[in-house]
Amino acid sequence: MSARRAMQPVEFEVDGLTVRLSRKRVKNLNLRVPRGGGLVEVSAPAYMRTADVERFVREKRSWIDAKLAQAATSPAALAAQATPEEVASWRAVVEACVPVLVEAWEPIMGVKAGKLAYRNMTSRWGSCQPATGRICINVRLALYPPECLEYVVVHELCHLLEGGHGPRFKALMDAFMPDWRERRAKLR
Repeated sequence: MSARRAMQPVEFEVDGLTVRLSRKRVKNLNLRVPRGGGLVEVSAPAYMRTADVERFVREKRSWIDAKLAQAATSPAALAAQATPEEVASWRAVVEACVPVLVEAWEPIMGVKAGKLAYRNMTSRWGSCQPATGRICINVRLALYPPECLEYVVVHELCHLLEGGHGPRFKALMDAFMPDWRERRAKLR
């Protein structure tokens, strides 16, 4: 068996919980419940026995149950089960709010956005193509507090000034929206 194949995640059950185990070059056992819930992800050192992973999952069961309950009622879980009508209503809300926010922030930031687009995305809140100025915003932001939508708009407008997420980008975000980290935390 090749080393690459040995690193593929495996799934198994521990007391009714689905566990996805990834063997990695890590020193410690790491546990997380993804945003959508449904399973538990564990990263473990390659040498660790599966029995030790199972014991760890059992020891952390109360924490896991709390995180799974939180994930089940999160906006991400609601979005995953949405009907086309619900998605259309989110789109209407976001389409009504974003142009107003862009218009308010453009003169403050000294930028000009291009085309605005809206999509129901599962893995990102927005995107920006600095070359064209096109900004795409996730319609699922309608499920979050309004300050989260404003954060994403400012974040994408910042990409018109700085393409990456390095120190200059963070400095721009700090200058334009000092509480951006708190707003971003509400999306996680």
